[in-house]
Amino acid sequence: MTSGRQIEAKPYDLEERTYRFALVTRLFLKRQSWDPASWPDVRQLLRSSGSVAANYVEFIEGLSGDDKTYRLRISKKEARESGLWLRLLSDCNSLPPESAAELRELKQESDELVRILAAIIRKRVS
Repeated sequence: MTSGRQIEAKPYDLEERTYRFALVTRLFLKRQSWDPASWPDVRQLLRSSGSVAANYVEFIEGLSGDDKTYRLRISKKEARESGLWLRLLSDCNSLPPESAAELRELKQESDELVRILAAIIRKRVS
């Protein structure tokens, strides 16, 4: 991401990476002036980006194999949902070029998290 608030090197530690996704999303949202029509999308993005990280932590602490797989599925679902809110915010707002680029990077990160989590789920259930 740009402006010194980026996920510099993507950590191999997925717990840290999901945390950074939630953090950078919050920092990005705080710096913007959103149209009132976008406020629901902003709130939903705040929830879903944090839920990616929270459910990954729950996966780590899961009590059973089924619980762990369920938490991974929720984390993946929330990453995908974050991508939807990012896309809506991008398509419904005129952002300055730097902010638009940062939003695209957040969308790319949400897409990468979906793919990573999907691969982990496939490996667990096979």
